[in-house]
Amino acid sequence: MESSWNNGVRSLPRIATWVVALMVAGLAALMPVSAADAPASATAQLTVRTDAPGPRVSPRLWGIFFEDINCSADGGIYAELVRNRSFEDAATPEHWRLVSRGIAGASMTVDASSPASPKNPHALKLTIPAGGGGAVSVANEGFWGMAVRKGASYELSLLARRGEGADGPLNVALKGSDRRTIATATVPALTASWAPYRVTLTASNTDPKACLMITPARAGTLWLDMVSLFPKDTWKGRANGLRPDLAGMLAGLKPSFVRFPGGCWVEGDTMGLAYRWKQTIGDPSERRTQHNIWNYKVTHGLGFHEYLQMCDDLGAEPLFVINCGMSHREVVPMAKMGEFVQDALDAIEYCNGPADSRWGSVRAKNGHPAPFHLKLMEIGNENGGPPYQERYALFHDAIKAKYPGITLVANEPTTTRQPEVVDEHYYSNPEFFLRQADRYDTYNRKGPKIYVGEYAVTADCGKGNLRGAIGEAAFMTGMERNSDVVAMASYAPLFVNVDHRGWSPDLIDYDTARVYGIPSYYVQKLFSENRGDVVLPVDIKAPEAAPVPSGGAVGVGTWLTQAEFKDIKVTRGDTTLYAARFADGTKGWRLHGGQWSVKDGALQQTSLGDNIRAIIGDRGWTDYTLSLKARKLAGAEGFLILFRVKDDGEKSWWNLGGWGNHHHAIEMGGVIGREVPGRIETGRWYDIRVELAGQSIKCYLDGKLIHDEKTPAVRALYASATKVDATGEVIVKVVNASRSTLDGAVHLKGVSNVEGPARAVVLTSQSPTDENTLEEPTKVAPVPTAVAVQGNVLRHAFPGNSLTVIRVKPAVR
Repeated sequence: MESSWNNGVRSLPRIATWVVALMVAGLAALMPVSAADAPASATAQLTVRTDAPGPRVSPRLWGIFFEDINCSADGGIYAELVRNRSFEDAATPEHWRLVSRGIAGASMTVDASSPASPKNPHALKLTIPAGGGGAVSVANEGFWGMAVRKGASYELSLLARRGEGADGPLNVALKGSDRRTIATATVPALTASWAPYRVTLTASNTDPKACLMITPARAGTLWLDMVSLFPKDTWKGRANGLRPDLAGMLAGLKPSFVRFPGGCWVEGDTMGLAYRWKQTIGDPSERRTQHNIWNYKVTHGLGFHEYLQMCDDLGAEPLFVINCGMSHREVVPMAKMGEFVQDALDAIEYCNGPADSRWGSVRAKNGHPAPFHLKLMEIGNENGGPPYQERYALFHDAIKAKYPGITLVANEPTTTRQPEVVDEHYYSNPEFFLRQADRYDTYNRKGPKIYVGEYAVTADCGKGNLRGAIGEAAFMTGMERNSDVVAMASYAPLFVNVDHRGWSPDLIDYDTARVYGIPSYYVQKLFSENRGDVVLPVDIKAPEAAPVPSGGAVGVGTWLTQAEFKDIKVTRGDTTLYAARFADGTKGWRLHGGQWSVKDGALQQTSLGDNIRAIIGDRGWTDYTLSLKARKLAGAEGFLILFRVKDDGEKSWWNLGGWGNHHHAIEMGGVIGREVPGRIETGRWYDIRVELAGQSIKCYLDGKLIHDEKTPAVRALYASATKVDATGEVIVKVVNASRSTLDGAVHLKGVSNVEGPARAVVLTSQSPTDENTLEEPTKVAPVPTAVAVQGNVLRHAFPGNSLTVIRVKPAVR
């Protein structure tokens, strides 16, 4: 779930693998600017050519990508309420607390002396001294509280055994945030051997922050394991199932496919932490508990089988991503790859094999005798280079030999075997996506299909605002128009628990009891709900949205290089905005990675890591000159000279000696501009100057002008149109990326009249920075509206920063 162009909006577990090289000649699609007001009286003309239908729309076009990130599974859609239910999270009983009332000396520890299962080797040992008139309990608050609802039932299951004493029952209770009892039940007397117990608790009150308390009736020693609390009301009534409100949000997207389970989660930081599907099936107590790369423990309660069941219940095709023998840090030797290739073949048999086959019988035993009909498999996640190329060939040959009908998705274009589909990922700011709306117009129609497996506005968008959604919507019109090339697409990431936000923004946000979709959720929903079967060409005549000069802070950085910088100065005319003194060391600098210090009046960076930055200054600075001296001390590349930095994580810099010390280029908004051959020598001081004036950017190296570029204007209007075979309806999607309303006329060429009124839905808000929240979940949400019709012309005022979807049925001649 990473991208080499991700702008650093989140804290990554590693620097991204190489995804898509966005090489663009010049800066014609480069500079991150905001669309300014188009004239208030401007008129837009759109001509939909119903008489010249284009390619078929891919029926798989709009899907979803599920990665276990931000507590998306445990603590999210997986309905389990207990955290660390099997006591495998740590050497101490994390997320459990001992509550002792009137009894001294009680203790709880994680114990492995006599496990319930070798696959689940730890249990909670509770020791309660005799004497005293109080009680000892163990409590679990789940994932930042347990949401319980009045009248709802919750099923508690656990494994337990007793040692000395403790032969009495267990009193179980749900306690509210006010410590009042919400529900009670009694587990009968324990035995000396491990045994399962199950009771039902029915809540007498609603509380989003309840907790579970287990209280032994007698003193002594006892052990607990697999303490699980599940609501009886799960989505589709599935045992070990899903939280209904979160699953309902997925169903609302009407996805054609679900890509799972990742993402970086598939790779793991090391091969020992890679996702292996066979460790995630069967009885939940027998599944592997492991560290997730997004910094929490997972139970695999939402395992391979449950993912497939979720796809089945959504009516969506499964797209399984399998580890290809590559993690973030390690690569499995080719001689040992047989195990991983066999995993892929066995996964397909689990999904598709008859109930009497080896793995099909395991599926049937797990409750699904019928096949899951897997047709799509992705080999690896964001892997690349020669190691990926040779491993992809292994998987390709083995899978195609046994299952020729499986469509394989590659992480990059492959030379050893022709891929059927290639996965491309994009993360950037809104303007990047506006400028990429035409990206696929020029793709080779004879090459592999494209799956845009991850894309999202991740810079200049808060936690997911309207402006970000509009940038994505414009990009999506381009994917829909080019559906003969783009076969599939999915936004990323899908979920975030607001109490564990490891990446931002995320499509669906929630806490224990509430959920909302960011504006981008409604963009995805509108595109998916309004699908046509055939692309109709659209001609657009609309004013440009003039660019606004982009301001921002300054900085310096390195990539696989040690370097030092001095005489750093920012001026505007005769005014000095900043001049480096370094009397207080690095004070005032915002340091991101690396090893920074001040030595002999220079800011020095001595790490050989990548994407290392030091930033200073005002994000509102415009029309300034940045000058400095820089010297390379060691390493593979040159310098990063940052300017117009709005978000400290974004790539907004002049890259000197990049790409293996072969080229200089400006990188902004996730796009690489015109590359100029050049290298940076070790030990030599260079004079560097960047001049920003209005739309002009000039970059000088040792007094020589290297880049002289202009910030281009961006279009105000983006559109796509399709036709529905069954009804003849025409669906027009229009994005107004300017700030002002555009009076529009949509001409349906080839149609004389339309049948009845035209229906429209509009997504917009008062401000482009408006966001939804738990308190205002639909502040930015679609609203139906009327569209005036005259003959074959639809007239509508398209609000600034809006997505409008119009459906109209041409009259039968």
